[in-house]
Amino acid sequence: MSLTTLKWGSTAFVLTGITVAQFNIYPLYIFIHSIGAIGWMTSGYLMKDKAVMTNFGLQIPIFIIGYLNYFLG
Repeated sequence: MSLTTLKWGSTAFVLTGITVAQFNIYPLYIFIHSIGAIGWMTSGYLMKDKAVMTNFGLQIPIFIIGYLNYFLG
């Protein structure tokens, strides 16, 4: 998979997750958006872009909390 494909695919997941969140379809939006965040975190690492890694890297623990709330709460 090319870096461009990873970035565009991750963007699609993030935007789809945001859209699904607006319709309050819980927990689907957490699953979709977190896939995009992981993809962007990976691409930020590959590009050595610390700003991208910070943005999406800090989202990942928030999604983990969402997963825990859903599966354990």
